[in-house]
Amino acid sequence: MTAGTGTARGLRGLLGPRHAGHTMTADHLGALSLPVGDDGVVIGDDAEGRPQMVGFHRSSPYDVLLIGGLWTAQVLALRAAGTGARVAVETGRAQAWTLLAQAAGAGLECITLHDVGRVPPMGATVGSPVVVVRDCGMRPPRGRVVSSPWQSVLTLLPYLSPVAPRLMRDSTLVGIQRLSPQEAEQTGRILALSQAEIEALPTLADGVTLWCAGRERHWVMTSATDAESGLLGVARRMD
Repeated sequence: MTAGTGTARGLRGLLGPRHAGHTMTADHLGALSLPVGDDGVVIGDDAEGRPQMVGFHRSSPYDVLLIGGLWTAQVLALRAAGTGARVAVETGRAQAWTLLAQAAGAGLECITLHDVGRVPPMGATVGSPVVVVRDCGMRPPRGRVVSSPWQSVLTLLPYLSPVAPRLMRDSTLVGIQRLSPQEAEQTGRILALSQAEIEALPTLADGVTLWCAGRERHWVMTSATDAESGLLGVARRMD
């Protein structure tokens, strides 16, 4: 039985790096625990068309970093709200989130917007989990909003910045979208990516993300549902 990344073929024409599979016996599968698993928020499909999910609702602190586009962060916010989470968006560009917040939850305030540094205590519990989305630009300030039991934090960086290395090291799960060759080289050093993965990053199509959890690598294509595309448009890396 195989548990691994497989290849990066099949993602809407993307040809990414190939990896040898990692094998284990069936009696060892119980010890396997990955942040990208079979329960949680659907983040897209892998190279074989299988849904990939992130479990944002956890009894321990959970930090996710996405170096990529606003579109992907907003899709994840919508889907997190769809699982019953309260989503708090900390942002300096509220106008980019207003329509999304108004449309989500059929009038219920399941997605709320807050100025940078002004997110109140959310009171996350197992019955009322919270996902905080930090859309605070290239240098998000250290704030009082941190991950905690049942409160996960997703930080969006549009590009690599001086704070990116720290955030990559501190995050359990890191998503990387299309980068410049120079940014890809720097990211590869921090995350110990293979040369093939580094070379693939500048060529990624819109909507494709390399998700990294420890030594695990998952190439994922995020495709919008009809409702999501009607609200957010098509996948895009640039905003």
